[in-house]
Amino acid sequence: MLKKSANSSSSLLELWNEELEGKSDFSNYRTKLLDLIRVIASQRPVIAAANIVQRINVVSGDANQTTKSPQDLDAMVGAQLGLETVVSAIFDGSGDYAKTDHEAKFQIHRTFEGLLQQLLSLKWTEPSLIVIHGHYLDSLGLYLRHYPDVVASVVNKLFELLTSLPITIQGPSNNSRQARLQICSSFIRISRAADKALLPHMKNIADTMAYLQGEGRLLRAEHDHLCEAFLIMASSSGIQQQQEVLAWLLEPLNKTWTQVEWQTAYLSDPSGLTDMFADTQFMWSIYHTVTFFEKALKRSGTKRSTTAPQAAITTTTATGYLHPMSSHLSWILPPLLRLLRCIHALWAEPFAQSLTGEIKAAKSMTISEQASLLGETSKPTKGQVAPADGLLDVQREGESKENNIRNWLRGVRDSGYNLIGLAATLGEAFFRCIDGSSVILALMENVQVMEFRHLRQLMHLAVVPLVKYCPAELWQIWTANLLQPIFVHCQQALDYSWSSLLREGRAKVPDSFGNLSGSELKVEVMEEKLLRDLTREVCSVLWVLALPGLNSGLPSLEQLGPVNRIDSSLKSLESFASSSLTGFLMLNVGTALPALRITVEVFSWTDSEAVTKVIPFCGALIHLAVATNRAELRQFVGNDLFSSIIQGLSVELNAVVSAELIGLCREIYLYLSDKDPAPKQVLLSLSDMKQEDLLAFDDCLSKTASPKEQKQHMRSLLLLATGNKLKALASQKTTNIITNVTTRNRGTVA
Repeated sequence: MLKKSANSSSSLLELWNEELEGKSDFSNYRTKLLDLIRVIASQRPVIAAANIVQRINVVSGDANQTTKSPQDLDAMVGAQLGLETVVSAIFDGSGDYAKTDHEAKFQIHRTFEGLLQQLLSLKWTEPSLIVIHGHYLDSLGLYLRHYPDVVASVVNKLFELLTSLPITIQGPSNNSRQARLQICSSFIRISRAADKALLPHMKNIADTMAYLQGEGRLLRAEHDHLCEAFLIMASSSGIQQQQEVLAWLLEPLNKTWTQVEWQTAYLSDPSGLTDMFADTQFMWSIYHTVTFFEKALKRSGTKRSTTAPQAAITTTTATGYLHPMSSHLSWILPPLLRLLRCIHALWAEPFAQSLTGEIKAAKSMTISEQASLLGETSKPTKGQVAPADGLLDVQREGESKENNIRNWLRGVRDSGYNLIGLAATLGEAFFRCIDGSSVILALMENVQVMEFRHLRQLMHLAVVPLVKYCPAELWQIWTANLLQPIFVHCQQALDYSWSSLLREGRAKVPDSFGNLSGSELKVEVMEEKLLRDLTREVCSVLWVLALPGLNSGLPSLEQLGPVNRIDSSLKSLESFASSSLTGFLMLNVGTALPALRITVEVFSWTDSEAVTKVIPFCGALIHLAVATNRAELRQFVGNDLFSSIIQGLSVELNAVVSAELIGLCREIYLYLSDKDPAPKQVLLSLSDMKQEDLLAFDDCLSKTASPKEQKQHMRSLLLLATGNKLKALASQKTTNIITNVTTRNRGTVA
C-alpha cells in the first residue's frame, strides 16, 4: 500500500513503483486495494481480523524499541490503513455484525482485544510514533461501539499520549505540537465512531480537560479539539444533553466575547483592528473563539435535508424543534459582524493606504492558497490535521509577524463566513434573532474592494446558505438587499476580467499574490483560476435561486397547457412573488438586471462548469416568461437569452452540456414563438438560415409531440442554420461514434 522510495524495503509488502506504474495512479491503486480488503473483511471477518493483526505485529517489530526507521514508519502507516478498513467493514453495520454467529464473534473480539491490550501497553515517546499510536487507537472506534468496556482505558491512554509530549513551542514546524493536535483529533474520530459508548465517560474527560487547562498543560487549539469531541458525544444523546454541554462550553466564552471593553478598543473602527495585531495573544484567542463557535454549530443539532430548504424550515418550526445553538446566536453574532466589517475595511481606500507595510504585505495570499490555485497541494490523508488547526495561541518563534497576521485574517474570515452560513441553516431561529441590515452591512459594505478569492468564499460559505434558507416573507429584507450589491459588482468585475482574458490572454484580477518575482507564468495561471472559481460561484448563486424548493409556485411547462394558449389566461409576475424566488427576483429591477446580464454573458465565457450551473436558472426564467404576461421578460428570454444560448453552442467546451442547451432552445421556441416574434427573428438572423428551412422546421415540430424528437429537430436546424459552425454540437457528433468492440483482440497486451 506504499510507494517505493529510497527508505522502503520490498521484503515487507507490495510496493508501488512510480517508474513502472506511472506517477499519478497511486491513489486509485490504493483505493482499489482497500476496497478489496473491505470486501474480504465483510465476507470473512475472522480471517481478515487475524491477518491485519498479524501484519501489524510484523511491521511494528520490537515494541520496546523507542525509535523506528523511516521504512518501518511507512509500513506501520500502511498497516494502520488496513486496520481501519477491516474494522470498518466488520463493525459499521453494512455487514450486520449482530447476525454473526457466536463463535465468529468470540474470535473477532479476542483478536481485537489482544491488539488493543498491546496498544495500551506501548510506551512510545517519539512524536511520529505517538501520532501512529493515536491513529491505531482511533481505527478501533467502531470496535469500541460494540465492546464499550475498554473505552475508559482508551481515553486514559490518549490523555497519557497527549501529556507525554512537551508543550513548549520551539519553531513553526514543531513535531510535538503537531503530534499533540493529532492526538486531540483522535478523540474527535473516536467520538464519531464509538457513538454512545463514550457517554458514561464524559465527566471523566471534562474533569481531565479542566485539570490540564488549570495546570497550563493544554493549549487553546487542543482544548477546542477536545470540546469538539465533547459536542459529538453529546449529539448522540439527544437535544437536552446537547443544550447542557453547550451551556457548559459556551458560558466562559460568553463572558469574554460579549465584553464591551475589547469591542470598543478594537472594533469601533478599522484602526482598532491594527492595534489588536500588536497584541498577539489576544488576537489568537479571538481566532479560537470564532472557530469554536463554528464547530459548535457544525457539531450540534440534527441533520437537516438540503433538498427542499423551504419545506425543511417549515417542518422544524411546526414541530416545535429548536436547535440547541438557537439561544446563543443573539450574543455570538453582533461582535462577529463588527469584526468582519473591520477586516473588510482593511482593503477600502483611503484607510488601506495608511496601513503599515507589514499589514499591507499580510493582505496578500498565503503560500497554501497559492499552492492550491496552482494545483500543487495534495489532499491530507484521513485523520491529518488541516493547516488551520495548526495555528498557534501565540506568535510562533521564527514566524514573521506578517505571516501571523496573514494566517489570522484568512482563518477568521473563512470561519466567520462559515459560522454565518451554518447559522442560516437554522432558518427562522436565525433570521428572526438578528437585524438583517446589520448582517448585510457587515458583508456588503466593502464588497466592491474585495479580492476574487474573498468574494468566492463569501458567496460559497455565507451568501448561498443565506439565500437558500431565508423564509419567503423575509426575501425583501434579506435576499434582495443581499444580492443586489453582489450581483452589480460581480457582473462588472467578471465582464472586465473575462474580456481581458479572451482578448489579451490574461485575466486581470484584483488579488494580491505578494512577492512572486520571476514567476509571471504562475501568476497568470493563478489569475485565470481565480476568475473561473468566482464565475462558477456566482453561477452557483443563480443555481440556488432556481431550486425547486424555492420555486414551488412555478408551474411546469406541461402544466401550462397548450403551446398556443391565449394571453388572458396568463398571470401577473407579482402573483409569483411569494412562491417563486426567481419570480421575486425579477420584480426587483436593481437585482434582476445584473443577474440577467451575467446569465447571458456566461455563454460567451469559455467555462462549461459555469454554464452547467446557470442552466436551471435559465429554465426558471423560461417558465416565468411562458407563465406570466410580463412583456419585458418574454422579450429578454425570446431574444437575449435565446441568442446567448446559441452562441454558447459555438464554444467547444460546452459539448458536455449541449443536450441541456438544445433543450432550453426547444422550450423557448416551442412555447414563445407564437406569442413573440423574437425567437423566429433570432433564428432567421443566423448566417445560413433560410425562410423555407424555418417553415420546414415548424412543420416537423407540428407532427410530433415527443420532446426527444423535437430536440433532435432543433439540433439539426441549428447546425444547418450556422453552416455546422456550432462546435459544441459538431464536437459531440464526432465523439459519439460507437466502435465495434466485439472484434477487438483481447489477447494482445497494450
